[in-house]
Amino acid sequence: MGTPDFAATILRSVAAWEGGSVVAAYAQPDRPAGRGHKLREPDVKVAARELDIPVFQPRNFREQEDRDTLAALQPDVLVVAAYGLILPQSVLDIPRLGAFNVHASLLPRHRGAAPIQRAIMEGDEISGVTIMRMEKGLDTGPILLQQALSLEKDETAGSLFDLLAEHGAKLMVGALGMIAEGRAAFVPQNEELASYAAKIAPQEEYPDWKESAEKIHAHIRGITPFPGAKTLFRRADGENFSLRLAPGEIAEEEAARRCAGLAPGTVADFDGRGLLVACGEGAYRLTRLKPAGKQEMSAADFFNGRLRTVTMPCGMLETPPDMQGA
Repeated sequence: MGTPDFAATILRSVAAWEGGSVVAAYAQPDRPAGRGHKLREPDVKVAARELDIPVFQPRNFREQEDRDTLAALQPDVLVVAAYGLILPQSVLDIPRLGAFNVHASLLPRHRGAAPIQRAIMEGDEISGVTIMRMEKGLDTGPILLQQALSLEKDETAGSLFDLLAEHGAKLMVGALGMIAEGRAAFVPQNEELASYAAKIAPQEEYPDWKESAEKIHAHIRGITPFPGAKTLFRRADGENFSLRLAPGEIAEEEAARRCAGLAPGTVADFDGRGLLVACGEGAYRLTRLKPAGKQEMSAADFFNGRLRTVTMPCGMLETPPDMQGA
């Protein structure tokens, strides 16, 4: 049971495991995506089709018919990874040996919907993956296996997503072997260490330039590539336009001096390597960005095309008024 590519990676590994067989795959319903809002099939559905595995896509499990369909499969276990639906106890009770989740954090830290993004946004130096037995609470079940991984200083949510999917797939196969052989030993989570990784809110896509350059760098990396960092550029001559931001660099002390005394969010200079932006503490160098309706480009190309004729400091990066406090 899963929906995005993270879960598809788990599915492929479990399907290749010789200790059992995947009798069905569950994914969320197809959703509109892209500019044309055409229905997009979840990655798990695509992978299941390639593996010749039947796919079910209930909106939820409130209907008795959906629960009966699952029960008719007579599953020994449910393997759950980034499904995006909360499974009621009536579903968790169906598999003979239980339901087991691949969670992309070292539980009990970062329970919830966005553990990968929050780990980077909060400056964690270590992340990891957990195999837990599911129960009624949100990611509160006892732990079977965990694997810790050190985070690189320029790690993004995208790179960590791929890494944890790979390790989570291997860990789940190992867990299934332990469960099948009756040697799985579970350890309760320490509630005193629990934290919650809430879903990324729309206003969080806009960095708060009043924060330090270090926090801004972590924030942008944590929402790259999805949902992506954005900002509104209010140019000094009055033109406004939206930008998407790729992770840049924390400006070194000498470069940050060019931003001294400027309001946070002020685009102070172009130093040949990128646009220097004043932060609440220090300065941040934007090296790549994407204007609305354009391809992603280097800061140099953006400067030459939009800013060369504007006196420095050339403008402000802001959160749009309609997003503030959203």
